[in-house]
Amino acid sequence: MDVNVELQNFIRVWFAAIGALCYCYYCVTRIPSGVLRLLFVLPIVYFFLILPLDLSSFHLGAPTIFYLVWLANFKLLLFCFDRGPLSSYSSLPLLHFLSIALLPVKPTYIIRDGFKISSTQSVQSTERAPGLFWGKIILLAAIIRVYNYRELLHSNVILVLYCLHIYLAVELILAITVIPVRALLGLEIEPQFNDPYIATSLQDFWGRRWNLMVPGILRPAVYFPVRGILTSSLGKELASLPAIFATFLVSGLMHELIYYYLSRVRPTWEVTWFFVLHGICVCIEVTVKKFFHGGWQMNRVVSGVVTLAFVAWTGDWLFFPQIIRNGLDQKAINEYYVMVDLVKDRLLPVLGI
Repeated sequence: MDVNVELQNFIRVWFAAIGALCYCYYCVTRIPSGVLRLLFVLPIVYFFLILPLDLSSFHLGAPTIFYLVWLANFKLLLFCFDRGPLSSYSSLPLLHFLSIALLPVKPTYIIRDGFKISSTQSVQSTERAPGLFWGKIILLAAIIRVYNYRELLHSNVILVLYCLHIYLAVELILAITVIPVRALLGLEIEPQFNDPYIATSLQDFWGRRWNLMVPGILRPAVYFPVRGILTSSLGKELASLPAIFATFLVSGLMHELIYYYLSRVRPTWEVTWFFVLHGICVCIEVTVKKFFHGGWQMNRVVSGVVTLAFVAWTGDWLFFPQIIRNGLDQKAINEYYVMVDLVKDRLLPVLGI
């Protein structure tokens, strides 16, 4: 991979995406919501689907795919029907609209009739100590260094390292992405993660702690419409179960699509089955909780260990095989060393270090 060419492609992709969103801001917002607006948005959805194909690196490609192919497209499709995070922000300045559309940004308030209203589904945000942020960076660097001794490590130790790697890398990339938005625009932004390592159930892990931008966009895009369609025939409580399953199924298919962009090989559907399995388990969990009416609860420490162990075990079975088989793990590790060399050779001399 030629680093200079990849950086040029990355810049070109994002300038093209910004241009497409400017069209949506200045033109599409003037079109009445509904099918007519959808017709004007569909070319942008297709454009965002093909844009990331020009990127081959893992660390530039993966966030771009997630932001454009998944988040931006879902937000635009919801916006066509005056729903989702963009529906309340079309009258705001352009930079606000672009940030919310293209990045993992969800303000802690919505705009209604010109007034700020706290989001009813916002996650309780706490101020994070800078030391914790840098501590996670150091831990990720240590994990990457440990990979040099992989042949000496037990397979279970490698599994734990992979789980920590995925968590730290995703959280740090999302956090770093929103730093400029928070600093330049002054937006109060909901956290992307909420300490998933203390989750006490699968429902808690996926719905309230892990990568909250995903459930935040899948609820209005999949869960609420499916539940609304089925409520009349099944009732609200029963309709929530197929709605949960449909949400996990869509998440699995989107992860499968991301895997395809990164590996460019035919899907084997393991990651889809990972989310299908977790969707079924969450449905069972919700049903059991309703049966006991909250009268019986497992010890939080025990349930937390069981939850994380189940996520790790099923991840080793269904989530990681496509990554390892296609060499994406080694590709990501190698790119870290390329970035370190790039900093040493180009950035440090500029800073006089």
